[in-house]
Amino acid sequence: MQNKIPAVLDLTVERGCKYTNKCKEKKYNYDQLPTTSVIITFYNEAWSTLLRTVYSVLETSPDTLLEEVILVDDYSDREHLKERLASELARLPKVRLIRANKREGLVRARLLGASAAKGDVLTFLDCHCECHEGWLEPLLQRIHEEELAVVCPVIDVIDWNTFEYLGNAGEPQIGGFDWRLVFTWHVVPERERIRMRSPIDVIRSPTMAGGLFSVSKKYFEYLGSYDTGMEVWGGENLEFSFRIWQCGGTLETHPCSHVGHVFPRQAPYSRNKALANSVRAAEVWMDEFKELYYHRNPQARLEPFGDVTERRQLRARLQCKDFKWFLSTVYPELHVPEDRPGFFGMLQNKGLKDYCFDYNPPNEHEITGHQVILYHCHGMGQNQFFEYTSQNEIRYNTHQPEGCVAVEAGMDVLIMHLCEGATPEDQKFILQEDGSLFHVQSKKCVQAERKELSDSFVPLLRDCTNSDHQKWFFKEHMV
Repeated sequence: MQNKIPAVLDLTVERGCKYTNKCKEKKYNYDQLPTTSVIITFYNEAWSTLLRTVYSVLETSPDTLLEEVILVDDYSDREHLKERLASELARLPKVRLIRANKREGLVRARLLGASAAKGDVLTFLDCHCECHEGWLEPLLQRIHEEELAVVCPVIDVIDWNTFEYLGNAGEPQIGGFDWRLVFTWHVVPERERIRMRSPIDVIRSPTMAGGLFSVSKKYFEYLGSYDTGMEVWGGENLEFSFRIWQCGGTLETHPCSHVGHVFPRQAPYSRNKALANSVRAAEVWMDEFKELYYHRNPQARLEPFGDVTERRQLRARLQCKDFKWFLSTVYPELHVPEDRPGFFGMLQNKGLKDYCFDYNPPNEHEITGHQVILYHCHGMGQNQFFEYTSQNEIRYNTHQPEGCVAVEAGMDVLIMHLCEGATPEDQKFILQEDGSLFHVQSKKCVQAERKELSDSFVPLLRDCTNSDHQKWFFKEHMV
C-alpha cells in the first residue's frame, strides 16, 4: 500500500504498563467477531488529515473485520476533494466514496453513510484521526459480547500545530454535561472503579463526545439512528447518549482502544444550529428537568426547534426510562439544582438597581479561582445565573465542575471555589429577610461598591448596615 503512515505512538510509554501489558495479552477469536463499516464524513477537509485517517484505518484494521471504509463528502467545494480524491481512493481496497447532492450537515451526512453500510457494526470516525494497531478489536469484541453496548475508544491528542501524536498519558475519562447541555470530561468515579473487574474492563460513561464510536447496525436502527430533525452539528452527542441509556443500552469507553484526534481550532461545521438541537434533546428526553436547562439558557425557550412528535413516539414505543432514572442511576455525581422560586437567576443589587452578580472565567478549564464582579443585568442566564441552595451556598452551576462563591480568610473580595460535599464556612451566606447577604465566617455583609480607579463595580464584604447597597434579590424571570 502506498503512502504508508508510520506508527509514531509508543503505547508502552504513553499508556503505561497498567493498561498496555494487559491489553496486549488479550486474545481475540476473529471468526466470532462482527465485521464493521467505518464511516468518515468530511467537508472541505485538508488532504493530509483526511488521507491520514483513511490510511491508518486500512493499515491497522484486521482484514477479516473491516468490511469497508465509507467516506461521505458533505458537498465540499475544494478542488483537491473532487477528481483528485476520487482517483486516490479508487486505488485503495475496501474504500467507497459517497457524495451528498447538497450540504446535509454532520448528522444527516453520517446517516447517508450508515444507510449504505454493509458491515454488522457501524464505526464512526472524524476525518482528522489516526488509528493504531489494536484499536478495532476491543470495540468489536465488546459488541459481540453485548449487542446493546455502544462503545467509544479513548481519544488521544494529536497536536494541532505539529500533527505529532501526543497520546493520552493519564487514565481514561468519562463524559458528562452541565446544565447548559454542554459536554464535559470527568475522572472515572469511585463507584465505577469498584464495578470494573480489571483495569481494562469497559468504563461506563453517561455521555459521549460524539465523534468516535462503534454501534451494532441493527441496534442503531432499532434506537432510531440519529434525530434527522437536528441540523448541521452540536447537541446530537448528548441526545444520543440520553437515548442509549434511557432505552436500555449502555454507553462505554474501552481502555484498550485508542484513536488519535486532531482538535481543530475552528470546527468545519457551524454551531449556529446547536441551540435548537439541544432544545430538541431537552424536549424529548429530559422531562421536568428541562426547566433547569431553560433557566440557565433563557434564550432557548424562544428557539424554534421543529416537530419532535416522531421522537416522542419513538421514546414511547421503546418504553424508555425517564430522566430522573438517568440522573440517579447513570450520573448520580451531577448535582441537581433546587431552583426554588425566588432563589435562582440573576442576583441583583437593590442600590445599584441594574447591576447583578457576574462570573466569567477565562476558559472552560479555569472555572474557579477568579473574582466575582458586578455587571449590567442582561437576562441571558449563563455567567449571571446563580442558585441559592438550602445549604446556604451561592452556586454557579451552569458549568461543570460547579463553583460556589467563597471568601478567603482575611480577604474582602468574593471568589469562586469548587463546591464541596459539606459546605465549609467560607462558602456559607445567609440571605436574610431584609435582603442582606450575611457571610457566616467573617460575620460581614456583601456590599456593592465601585472598584478603585475604575468605573466598574464589585461585591465586597463590609460591616453590616442598612444600606440598599447591601440588599440583594434574585430575579428569575429572564428574557
